[in-house]
Amino acid sequence: MKGFKTFIAVGLLALAMVPVTVSAMGLEAAVGAWNQDPTGNLSHNGDNLSIRDDLRYSDITRIFGRVKINTPLAFPNIYLMATPMEYDATGSKGTSFHFGNIQFTANTPFSSELKLDHYDVGFYYGIPGLKTATAGVLNMDLGLDVRIIDFKTRVTGQDSLTLQTVTESQSFVLPAPMLYLGIQVKPLKWLAAEGEARGLTYGGSNYYYEAIGRAKLKPFGPVFVAGGYRYEKIKLDTNDVKADASFSGPFGEAGVEF
Repeated sequence: MKGFKTFIAVGLLALAMVPVTVSAMGLEAAVGAWNQDPTGNLSHNGDNLSIRDDLRYSDITRIFGRVKINTPLAFPNIYLMATPMEYDATGSKGTSFHFGNIQFTANTPFSSELKLDHYDVGFYYGIPGLKTATAGVLNMDLGLDVRIIDFKTRVTGQDSLTLQTVTESQSFVLPAPMLYLGIQVKPLKWLAAEGEARGLTYGGSNYYYEAIGRAKLKPFGPVFVAGGYRYEKIKLDTNDVKADASFSGPFGEAGVEF
């Protein structure tokens, strides 16, 4: 909830930065559900834990929201998106393992949590003349997206030395600037296909990229429904945390477009 409040506050700030009336803008807002299927590995200053085999995380459906604001004149268009992503389960590992400063006991159940909520604030421009030249069928956007990652990982289990139940965790907020590319193909007024890509590479081997594809149907007025597929891949090494993981799955959404 705190993250969504921050997202709303950032959205209001972005609107305040554009000195034009809302009636002069184009607006698209949608709320949807994404089935997030996780794979990969995670460690905190210690041994790798398999997201599937050790942590025992499985796919889960989470609500997300997004807003696009098309501004006139030379001001950049604005893209806001909030994506909650959180997993928790009881797992087990066949060997003892280090997580943080603790060695956890082998073959003993432990609980864990992984949070990777992220909030995007993007600024982009459409390629001049492309939409006009194609009679409104094709449009392409280029810009910069800042993704704020609210990260937390936690393990609670038995300390192999003291045999006491202990908890080790790490959390941080990480801003990640990413390049943004958007493509919209609209052969009919009520039908469109869209693609989005965001990505960055930093520190040599670290990277974060995302691809979204959706088909959008407008049954009446400004209302639309859409469905598609979303894929995220992240590899990072920061704050004693290493992650090499992907999250993917289908999604559906509904919204309005003016």
